[in-house]
Amino acid sequence: MKKITKQAVRGALVAFMAISTTHADKTPSNAKDIVQVDALQPDGAHNKIWQPFIVKWTNKHYLISYGLQLRGKVDMGDVVCSITKDKGKSWSPPIMIFNHRVPNGTVRYAYNNSVLFRASSQDIIWCFAMRAPAHFRDSEDANLCAAYSGDGGSSWTPVELAMDYHGPLITCGGIVPVNDKSGMRYLLGVHRNTLRHDPAGDRQQFVLESRSLLRWKLANYIPVNPEQPAWIHEGNIAPGEAPGELRVVTRTGAYKSGEQRPGVAYTAVSRDFGRTWSMAKPDPDLPNFQSKGFFGKDSLGQYIYVYNDTPARESLYYKIKKPGSAWSEARLFFGGQTRNSYPTFIEDKPGVWLCVWDSSNDPNIKRSVIRFGRLKVD
Repeated sequence: MKKITKQAVRGALVAFMAISTTHADKTPSNAKDIVQVDALQPDGAHNKIWQPFIVKWTNKHYLISYGLQLRGKVDMGDVVCSITKDKGKSWSPPIMIFNHRVPNGTVRYAYNNSVLFRASSQDIIWCFAMRAPAHFRDSEDANLCAAYSGDGGSSWTPVELAMDYHGPLITCGGIVPVNDKSGMRYLLGVHRNTLRHDPAGDRQQFVLESRSLLRWKLANYIPVNPEQPAWIHEGNIAPGEAPGELRVVTRTGAYKSGEQRPGVAYTAVSRDFGRTWSMAKPDPDLPNFQSKGFFGKDSLGQYIYVYNDTPARESLYYKIKKPGSAWSEARLFFGGQTRNSYPTFIEDKPGVWLCVWDSSNDPNIKRSVIRFGRLKVD
């Protein structure tokens, strides 16, 4: 990507409706209205564009955030956003949210894994992300940071969070509000991977909670069977089928080097608004091949699960589970001569999802473009 300046942002917003987009019309897909939001510059400072997240500001105005990896780093760089005011037909050039060039006090950070959220009681959009000192090689020892926008993503104000959890974390899933007799709480699924740099470390999925979105604490861990250790991570939390019930679906990997990967997602259930969780178990209906999927529930009570069908992260598939029914057969979401991964969906209207994912225009290259589309489920 080229260096993003204030002048470029102003020019982008003035010329917003004149922005050109690239459509993936010839790629097999059940997704519709597919648009290329952004793409890497081959000779730029970044060598990966990845992990998009989407939120709605109005019925026509959407916002996508995503990461730009710096050359020489692993999952570290800048977080930017792109906005549309015409329901996704055209998208603005990138607007900086978290900039590795701008120091925070005496420390310069690099960022990744943004999560967007709009609380029903607030007229702002939150962007949560990870940050680690920029001299680190990777982001495994990151902490939580945040910024907010009151104008639909055109400008951002960083805020310092009060953290009562002091360990490393990795963000991936969205924020889920729950409202019980104690009031509103916000749950954020995260994980950690201290085993990468510490032979005595661990790999665990856990949940943070907040009442204000400004102060976060550890809520609990998602337990796994110690006799069948699997690394569950990158989990998505969604409402369950009964009051107070929540469900989480996670990516899985080998806990230690040499162990066989499970090949399916793990699921767990909470029946007390996320205060405690059942032991995570492999779900034979939900494939997982070493990549983050998406799990969510729409206003009709239907669940959707989106996933890669191979570790190569080529095509994305999805399954639907209607109330009282089993999971459907797999259906193609997006495929063809591309590489696709890390989908995030939000509901547009009953039965219709707005979709973003990192993609490519070459089967030999992954994570070189960001795509947007729609999916109507039957």
